[in-house]
Amino acid sequence: MNVRDILKAGPVIPVVTIDDAAQAPGLAKALMAGGIRVIEITLRTPAALDAVRAIRAQVPDMIVGIGTLLDAEQVAPAVEAGAVFAVSPGFDQALVAQVAAAGLAYLPGIQTVSEAMAARRAGLDTLKFFPAKAAGGTYGLDQIRPVLPDIAFCPTGGIGAEDAPAYLALPNVLCVGGSFPAPADAIRDGDWARIEELARKAVALRG
Repeated sequence: MNVRDILKAGPVIPVVTIDDAAQAPGLAKALMAGGIRVIEITLRTPAALDAVRAIRAQVPDMIVGIGTLLDAEQVAPAVEAGAVFAVSPGFDQALVAQVAAAGLAYLPGIQTVSEAMAARRAGLDTLKFFPAKAAGGTYGLDQIRPVLPDIAFCPTGGIGAEDAPAYLALPNVLCVGGSFPAPADAIRDGDWARIEELARKAVALRG
């Protein structure tokens, strides 16, 4: 799958940090039951890659990506674990070719028009807008749209259920990323019923 197709799979991509890989399949099943088919697992804990493996083995229909990709050394382990896509907080041109060669769909982050132009020159037309609120929020994205009409975005960073609809209403936004469909306390407690309900509400955010 290319990254744009992945982002079109639903209006919200849960961005989660997992401390215990054994919880990952339950989390993925709850999200799927609520209508969410894509998840980004951040590489911020030692359990992250094992969580990807567990989801791929037990919930094969979930599209699993890894986040916080910062270095080329992280690419091969992500592929080995079964990740389908990778997300970076910023744009590093050296990573673009390395991720593509590994067969991963790639969503690098940008915050400025200059960075978006550099990503466009590198052949990318789908980008993460991060941190969204600090970069101008919906106003910033709306200002970018007429000058870079071919670029589509997934804004992430400080977005909650209350302001997600304003982002999703923009023509250049495919989806939003955030932790609100799968809060850290619900994951820690294994409260899959709560996460399923939050996932249903997240899917309904795009009117």
